[in-house]
Amino acid sequence: MNIPHSASFDASPFDITLAFADTRIGENQRWSTWPATMPTERGPLPRPDWVVTSAAAVDTELGILKTGKEADVFLLERAVPGAEPRPGTRTLLAAKRYRDAEHRSFQRSAVYTEGRRTRRTRDARALAKKTAHGREVAAAEWSFAEFAALSRMHELGAPVPYPVQVDGTEILMEFIGDDRTAAPRLAQLRADADQLADLYEQIVEIMHLFAAAGLAHGDLSPYNLLVHRGRVRVIDLPQIVDTVANPQGFDLLHRDCVNICEWFARRRVPCDSEQLFAELLSTSFG
Repeated sequence: MNIPHSASFDASPFDITLAFADTRIGENQRWSTWPATMPTERGPLPRPDWVVTSAAAVDTELGILKTGKEADVFLLERAVPGAEPRPGTRTLLAAKRYRDAEHRSFQRSAVYTEGRRTRRTRDARALAKKTAHGREVAAAEWSFAEFAALSRMHELGAPVPYPVQVDGTEILMEFIGDDRTAAPRLAQLRADADQLADLYEQIVEIMHLFAAAGLAHGDLSPYNLLVHRGRVRVIDLPQIVDTVANPQGFDLLHRDCVNICEWFARRRVPCDSEQLFAELLSTSFG
């Protein structure tokens, strides 16, 4: 899959001390970055009615949800001050912020980026030379790649968080959870045999949906599957791979099958990673 790349982006550090006109923004706030994004940096249409698009909205950082190898995820509230609570005036978002190459510990990025293109020649040269600009480009490449993957999978009907916008190294997406409590990852869930069997079937269905699009998640595990109100949601898609364009695409698909089946097999859910892999290959070439 050729991941689309914005014609330009601002990879500068996140600034939470902005002011506009005579209004002061608090220490953990900023004006909504929605107006600064281009249409190609916003989520697919039709847009959910809960998305806040007002230029008068304020983003308030509420804390950290998750730390990771290449990015951290924060809880953000985007709201129009003083507006009547209704869809489109207030919502919670997950803000995923990628670190540059010097500050992340993800070591296998080259495995996933084979077969991808960088559109701008200047950016490609900077990446190759590993200049300061190249390091900024590399971090933003991951955010744009994940945004593109979320957008495509959302359009295909996959249960992924709706991608609201991408701005440099930050993606804002739908927050999956209740109130301010994030949905648990599959690895954290305590479920009985019937629930586990149902969750496994949901995941297999999702994997078939990816395979039908010629894609593999590439790093699927119980740690990047959320369970919200009994339904599985897939997260962490920056490494999504085109199984044909990427020379290691089918190896990564096979690893996804092994990771999932081993976890469920330990919980006595009948499954066979080789059979699942064969079924997904059939779907991919069907």
